[in-house]
Amino acid sequence: MDETSLIVMLTHNDRTVENARDVFQQCRGSKAEYWGFKDKPLPPPQMKSLYKYMKECGKKTVLEVVAYTEKECMRGAEMAAEFGCDILMGTVFSDSVNELCKGCGIRYMPFVGEVSQRPSILRGSLESMAAQAREYLAKGVYGIDLLGYRYVGDPEELMEGFVSRVGAPVCIAGSINSYGRLDEIKRISPAAFTIGSAFFENCFGTDICSQINNVCDYMKTERPEGAKC
Repeated sequence: MDETSLIVMLTHNDRTVENARDVFQQCRGSKAEYWGFKDKPLPPPQMKSLYKYMKECGKKTVLEVVAYTEKECMRGAEMAAEFGCDILMGTVFSDSVNELCKGCGIRYMPFVGEVSQRPSILRGSLESMAAQAREYLAKGVYGIDLLGYRYVGDPEELMEGFVSRVGAPVCIAGSINSYGRLDEIKRISPAAFTIGSAFFENCFGTDICSQINNVCDYMKTERPEGAKC
């Protein structure tokens, strides 16, 4: 990730959409390089087939696991390994998941803070999250999955402080649903950010493919004419 990259998530309300393959097929020619979805509810054979198709189309693949026990997180990591994913995002950090990812060449980006519920919410202090990040990075994780806009405090203050303190890739995940929030992402400049639900709710245009391109273009230039706020 050489610049702030969009990760398109084929998800709505923290769950993979049932027509994920159809959506990807329609939008595979869009400007987004990184594509992924959540660990639920698609059957694993469908997930594996879709990731294979994404790789055949030259995309980088991401699995985000929303789970809070080591057993569930490990199951998600094993799926990421089986599916040949490039990046595993989410999970509550555990050494077992980290070692599996390192052994399989998967870039691991765990959650920090106190994450709960689904859709997820984030609690904790900036200082404690930064300390967690330093601990995990010392153990060899690639980067951090920060649920910035799901934070119960001041999201912008958290994201800006966290990204400035962590000398590794940070992905801002969840609830980026306006050009105003894209402006904040531009200013904070994390390695990546995800958009899922907002594309299915037409927050950046009228169809998913054009919305993806609108966001990619906006991150490099200016707001498209007539775009929503």
